[in-house]
Amino acid sequence: MTSKIKPGLVLIDLDGTLVDSVPDLAYCVDQMMAQLAMPLRGEAAVRNWVGNGVERLVRRALINAVEGEPDDDLFARAYPIFLALYTDNYSQRSCVYDGVVEGLEWMLAQGYRLSCVTNKAEAFTLPLLKDKGLHDYFEFVVSGDTCAEKKPHPMPLLHAAELMKVSPDNALMIGDSKSDVKAARAAGFHIFCMTYGYNHGEDIRDYQPDVVMDSMSELANYLEAI
Repeated sequence: MTSKIKPGLVLIDLDGTLVDSVPDLAYCVDQMMAQLAMPLRGEAAVRNWVGNGVERLVRRALINAVEGEPDDDLFARAYPIFLALYTDNYSQRSCVYDGVVEGLEWMLAQGYRLSCVTNKAEAFTLPLLKDKGLHDYFEFVVSGDTCAEKKPHPMPLLHAAELMKVSPDNALMIGDSKSDVKAARAAGFHIFCMTYGYNHGEDIRDYQPDVVMDSMSELANYLEAI
């Protein structure tokens, strides 16, 4: 992409794009593993597992791998433990990435309409956004349990576009993972990706988003000033 665009809607992912939430997720994973008398996994491993919701994260932690499924009984014991831990530890160790507030402020100053779309459940999404001072930047928040499907399915993106009465071909997704790219392509959105997020250890450039950025402070290079 060489020319700047002026989308009628900018949708932004949460974990790995706005907020580094891995420190809290990793803490809860390891506390869960300890209660199950299983080996701790550590923050480095968790960074490769996040991005598809906490249920998927718990399953990956139990088998110590991205792909595969744990024993049903083990998962049934583990998942409530994780949820209880995360309810009390959803934002204490997490932080907003450098450049995020600058990028959000610039877009709002230009008149861009912003919403957030994430695979994180609403019960954790809204408190995290509020705790980190980000909630009020967004007209709508589409969480992982808002729609019947999550990213990489296009449904959450299309739902947001419908809420904001914007055509998908005039909408932009900003994310950090292949799930964001796949969802955006399937929905007909433009897609920008951050280099610093969570993509299961893969280089996001391999998935050919329209733009790759190191910081959201770079948005003025790719979006038109209104």
